[in-house]
Amino acid sequence: MKTILCYGDSLTWGYDAASLGRHALEDRWPSVLKAALGDGIEVIAEGLNGRTTAFDDHLAGADRNGARTLPTILTSHAPLDLIIFMLGANDMKPWIHGNPVAAKQGMQRLIDIVRGHDYPFDWPAPQILIVAPPAVTRTDNAEFKEMFAGGDDASKRLAPQYSALADEAGCGFFDAGTVATTTPLDGVHLDAENTRRIGQALAPLVRVMLSL
Repeated sequence: MKTILCYGDSLTWGYDAASLGRHALEDRWPSVLKAALGDGIEVIAEGLNGRTTAFDDHLAGADRNGARTLPTILTSHAPLDLIIFMLGANDMKPWIHGNPVAAKQGMQRLIDIVRGHDYPFDWPAPQILIVAPPAVTRTDNAEFKEMFAGGDDASKRLAPQYSALADEAGCGFFDAGTVATTTPLDGVHLDAENTRRIGQALAPLVRVMLSL
């Protein structure tokens, strides 16, 4: 049995901008990835709306700082063979940071936590796959337009930053923007078709990384 942890934000949780609810379980990309990989693979979806790589959001009711909550999650789900990080979209909010270089630094912090964590029973650290989220799209949604002001341009520069980091750190990398686009309903989230595309596209890379 191989175990994969998908650590992300609302794109992993499955937020649906059309219904203002949640996509059906079978449409969320971790579920699609699990279905594509087949038996013998456990895929754990750990998505939290608003989660950042490593930055505080003092407007949130729950802890959105991905670096602070990660150690507990690594321990609770151990042993892990692979962790997939798809974070950075919320880092583009102006009051968070709004800077792809800062998101890269936040992702580096997550890598350091995974590799330096004290796993129970001396289990080894999992492999790491960094996924750059699709870029923010221009939208007429007034609230999200202000929430991610400037995020459309900044988010387009995120994938190259993550790609370079993956090369430096010896991690896998995938640009989700090559297969999926965010919905113009709010400019940030994914419709069911696009979230499914991410799960389908990740499957071949995951097979290689885990020698499946």
